Amino acid sequence: MRAMANFIMRGRVQASLVVVGCAALPLLFWLSAAAGCLVLLRRGLSDAVGILAWALLPALVWWYFGEPRTFMVLLGSLGLAALLRASESWVRVLLVSVALGLLYAVILGAVFRDPIEVMAQELQKLLPQVLDGLYQQLSVEERARLGALIAPVLNGLIAALLQIVSVLTLILGRYWQALLYNPGGFGREFRSIRLPRVPALLLLVFMLLGPNFGPQMAMLTPLCSVPLMFAGLALVHGLVAEKRLGRFWLVGLYVTLLLFMQLVYPLLVVFAIVDSLIDFRGRFASKDVGNGSADGEG
Repeated sequence: MRAMANFIMRGRVQASLVVVGCAALPLLFWLSAAAGCLVLLRRGLSDAVGILAWALLPALVWWYFGEPRTFMVLLGSLGLAALLRASESWVRVLLVSVALGLLYAVILGAVFRDPIEVMAQELQKLLPQVLDGLYQQLSVEERARLGALIAPVLNGLIAALLQIVSVLTLILGRYWQALLYNPGGFGREFRSIRLPRVPALLLLVFMLLGPNFGPQMAMLTPLCSVPLMFAGLALVHGLVAEKRLGRFWLVGLYVTLLLFMQLVYPLLVVFAIVDSLIDFRGRFASKDVGNGSADGEG
């Protein structure tokens, strides 16, 4: 990782090779976005715009051939990087990522409307088997309402995945920046992430009540969960650091998250909401160990 970051920051030619080359290759667009975030965070938009503009060209070519996700993640992550550089606030970045996810959902709904509808119809056919006897107890109106929610939720899930990828590429870019210019800074910065009470509760309200405002608003449920999930991860990292526990706990967390995402993901969301009310790290902070400053490098 350090060698890659060093190569990117060696000069404009090297940075352009990585950003453009990875954007042109399938499944490596995330690396292009992370490299672009590193350049923007370190040099600023005015110095990095030439490099980043070249990266958008292969992304636009992919969109021309029916694959807009490379362009979406690249531009979205760069926008979040610009916000982080200007505000130095991960909380603001995570909250703005919800609006970015909504934009992703609109674009995906327009570009992939037919495939999403086909997938929704196939999933609707499986509902009687998945819900078993519960589905039979639903009225005709309730079944119709449930069926109408499938496509928006599916659209929201895909958009939320791209939202997560955008945040992860920014995290990688910020990690590279700290690795080169402020070792250990990113760890302190990430572990300090904690959503304030009001935004966390608002996200919870939109997650739970979004579908009540119309079928299309059901996409808010997965989108609003993303900031809470990252805040939950930051909480776990912070507690492990405060208690000086081994990395085994973090490795176990991510392995469990991959294997049992349907269970661990909601738990992280719940942890983040409770943390916004109680502040676990503030209560359990070791008095003899300072938190240190965050990365803070713009």
